Amino acid sequence: MQNPPITRQEDAAKPRRNQPFSATARAWLFLTPSMLFLAVLIVASLLVLRMSVGTKGAEWSGFSLDSYAQLFEPYYLKSLLLTLRLALISAVIAVILAIPVGYTMARLKSPLVRRVFLAAVLLPLLVNLLLQSYGWLVILGPAGMLNQALKGMGLITRPIMMLYNQNGVLMGLVQTAFPLAVLPIASAMRGISRSYEEAAATLGASRFQVFRQVILPMSLPGIITGATLVFAYNASSFVVPLLLGGRRVPMLAVMVHDQIAPLMNWPAASAAGVVLIITTLAIMTLSEFVTGRRRRMLEASQ
Repeated sequence: MQNPPITRQEDAAKPRRNQPFSATARAWLFLTPSMLFLAVLIVASLLVLRMSVGTKGAEWSGFSLDSYAQLFEPYYLKSLLLTLRLALISAVIAVILAIPVGYTMARLKSPLVRRVFLAAVLLPLLVNLLLQSYGWLVILGPAGMLNQALKGMGLITRPIMMLYNQNGVLMGLVQTAFPLAVLPIASAMRGISRSYEEAAATLGASRFQVFRQVILPMSLPGIITGATLVFAYNASSFVVPLLLGGRRVPMLAVMVHDQIAPLMNWPAASAAGVVLIITTLAIMTLSEFVTGRRRRMLEASQ
């Protein structure tokens, strides 16, 4: 008696013994390089955490919380608050400047023009941060291009001091982190269907009303993401505040450098770094919570 023929469904249900790896194994193999990289970062963070509770000269064997207690002194507390304030202000300014740029990128129809626009936005990320900071020194210096232009137009009689203060550092922070705000905002606005704008225009809304009441609320997750990226990037910035602010704008990253380079106080520097990381992660977690909640509200309303 002959066996009945095997159907395609039964053949598909049989396990594939000839395949060397299952789908799960291939996925883990694909993720191995990134997981190794993350493992290195986690180990480095744990080492920094261990040094933060050590003592100077006995970073690995000693145990003390004096480095954390030192951060509550007026100088270090002022440095932390200054870092968070400049990072927050730069994030707000960068987002305000990035919204029209992102909207323009999202509404460009020509692929060539869109690529050129994208290359212009990404240009600061392609140039070394040190070169960008030296460029700001040339522009904002007492004998720099901006002061010379203002004097040539008769607007000022003597140079304006725009370096080694918070205003100069703020301009540098906004310029270097600007692409990080543009990209998520443009991506969010590009995902908004034109039908919403057409429906609002049909109901009598002007272009400004469509932008304010339709585009901005629906692109809020991208705006929050861009602001978070700029904040996290600028909170740990070192080159820009060091060159444009000098020792007059003591942001926390500059203080960490000073603790390591001349003083060799690794526990104090590690404690400041741990506090900065925890503060940044807390703000990013809050931002992710708000973004996720907003995204769920948008999905429920559609």
